[in-house]
Amino acid sequence: MGAAGVDKWLYPTDRGLYCEPGGFFIDPSRAVDRAIITHGHSDHARSGHGAVLATRETIEIMKVRMGPECAGVLESQALGEQRSLNGVGIKLMPAGHILGAAQVVLDWNGQRAVISGDYKRARDPTCPTFEVVSCDVFVTEATFALPVFRHEPAEQEVDRLLASIKRQPERAHLVGAYGLGKTQRVIKLAREAGYDQPIYLHGALEELCALYQRLGVDLGDLRPATTEKSGDFAGALVLCPLSALDDRWSRRFPDPVTAFASGWMRIKGRIRQSGVELPLVISDHADWPELLDTIIETGAEDVWVTHGRDDALVYQLGLMGRKARALSLVGFEDEDE
Repeated sequence: MGAAGVDKWLYPTDRGLYCEPGGFFIDPSRAVDRAIITHGHSDHARSGHGAVLATRETIEIMKVRMGPECAGVLESQALGEQRSLNGVGIKLMPAGHILGAAQVVLDWNGQRAVISGDYKRARDPTCPTFEVVSCDVFVTEATFALPVFRHEPAEQEVDRLLASIKRQPERAHLVGAYGLGKTQRVIKLAREAGYDQPIYLHGALEELCALYQRLGVDLGDLRPATTEKSGDFAGALVLCPLSALDDRWSRRFPDPVTAFASGWMRIKGRIRQSGVELPLVISDHADWPELLDTIIETGAEDVWVTHGRDDALVYQLGLMGRKARALSLVGFEDEDE
């Protein structure tokens, strides 16, 4: 049947993207009776829904962030598992964004729509790699949808971090990183690169790192960065929220090297704004070439862009002869970068 008519049964509303025959929303911006959640970042996962369907890992993340009673019913679905709700086929497939992140594959009346949520194509040792799903309509993010955004290999950026630690053993290295997904990825990549020393955490990062460990992601020896004796942290690797790099908390560390792990570190103005000494271009979103390649690989006749630089991506897809439009859904931000 192709893409024509998908928007008769899947369409944006003031609460988010709604599947009418299934009677559910995907990542709604406010409480609804039934929701499918792509991943645990707070601009996609919110509390108060009557029923939530998501991967087990996303549900556990929601419980930690919003409490065990964050929804009336929490139902898990494994990646690759097929089910039907009111006749709509539902399958969750890896999105590669963070632990538990899934694309939502909907089959109805001979048509297929894939709602990708947030995604990246690069390897991430903390979660399954993105899998391309052929479809009629592909719903994509556009966080880094400008040609300037071409992310470095994350392994290369972590190697730069570890080389700096080796070169300056008298200085602590404070890495600002988002607490869900980015922190754990940086830690795991450092472990893969052979860094076996204790890694210290700001208190705001401890609970989610402990959850990752419980869910089977081995992060090695993690310790709280709580001591008041600055000499204890000479040569140490410390992770913290970006906001902590400039507050009183950071003053306990000996002449620290400040770093920030983010896709935004590709932009010189953002580096100046953050004031960090060591910018690390590590992103949990697809960059410009990955966005275009993914859209082509899905074979989708129609592309819907949910958030980010939707104007640039829609324009480029038009130049490529592809049908595309911006959905202009409210409530999505770059919380995870």
